[in-house]
Amino acid sequence: MVDLKGQYAKIEKQIDSKILEVVKSSAYINGPEVQEFQKELEAYLGVKHVIPCANGTDALQIAMMGLGLKQGDEVITVDFTFAATVEVIALLKLTPVLVDIEKDSFNIDINALKKAITPKTKAIVPVHLFGQCANMEAILEVAKEHNLYVIEDTAQAIGADYTFSNGTVKKAGTIGTIGTTSFFPSKNLGCYGDGGAIFTNDDELAHTLKGIVNHGMYKRYYHDVVGVNSRLDSIQAAILRIKLPHLDSYCDARRKAAEFYSTAFTNCENIVTPSVSSFTTHVFHQYTIQVKNIDRNALHQHLLDKEIPNAIYYPVPLHSQKAYADTRYSESDFNVTNELVNTVLSLPMHTELDEEQLTFITSTVLNFIKQ
Repeated sequence: MVDLKGQYAKIEKQIDSKILEVVKSSAYINGPEVQEFQKELEAYLGVKHVIPCANGTDALQIAMMGLGLKQGDEVITVDFTFAATVEVIALLKLTPVLVDIEKDSFNIDINALKKAITPKTKAIVPVHLFGQCANMEAILEVAKEHNLYVIEDTAQAIGADYTFSNGTVKKAGTIGTIGTTSFFPSKNLGCYGDGGAIFTNDDELAHTLKGIVNHGMYKRYYHDVVGVNSRLDSIQAAILRIKLPHLDSYCDARRKAAEFYSTAFTNCENIVTPSVSSFTTHVFHQYTIQVKNIDRNALHQHLLDKEIPNAIYYPVPLHSQKAYADTRYSESDFNVTNELVNTVLSLPMHTELDEEQLTFITSTVLNFIKQ
């Protein structure tokens, strides 16, 4: 699904040199590389504050801790996403409220969001799934009307641009109250281990978050807030500093591969290719098709038999998971999600795909359908 070896080969000397620098410096935790990466990512995103942390799941948890959410507060997010988004809500003893998504964009359904709001609702977590932004302008309007926080889960969409109706352009993750991301190796901007970050333009909130990530300390051994131990280590920051200048070209390479896929499938009535919303660019963390009138699982296995990696993101909706089942939910609340879990299939998507590989993948899919 991802060719990290091929990507590394192009920047091998820079990466190896930087890692060796960190080892020789012995500044492994909160060293200069972390501080420089923080500044460089702030400049790239056009955001006032980046707070690095240990992983994307921590980023979401720390964001909610920083907002001072209390036990029983309701947080609305989507049913069709990776469990980390809802996991942290439950861990903090907040109340997760799951809603359905749009079939075309895979992102939060605004009407479903509006219906889910109660007097206990305190925050919305839109997930920019597969690489394009949710309808943030509409989400911000809802949040303003009900005085809610907006926490963007940007783990799959770092680098994407969102354009408001007045022409203003902002980077994914810099639009809501807080943005969060993951630097898991397979992400568009990935390190060689775990890593994450939190973004905000709110000075006071940034101060709180900086304490939380470091045991609640602003001064060593003085704990002003309840915190956690969640820090991006210097080796991972050094790797990210090398890769950040390549992020836009990485996203362009993914778009080029996506265009090849979509063109190849244009005349196939059994495949619905990904659509791109008018207000966002798409960085194609995943290239996810929907199949019609064919056996998705059989296609999945056929591709594996041909040694073509592919994946089902996601096979089980969150409302059907044992950990997050809730009697408040009805299956009719999740008509789109319940359909998609049986029809989606993600094809290989990374920066190193070449035309020969893409041709082999698409022809294998089309030949299966023609059988």
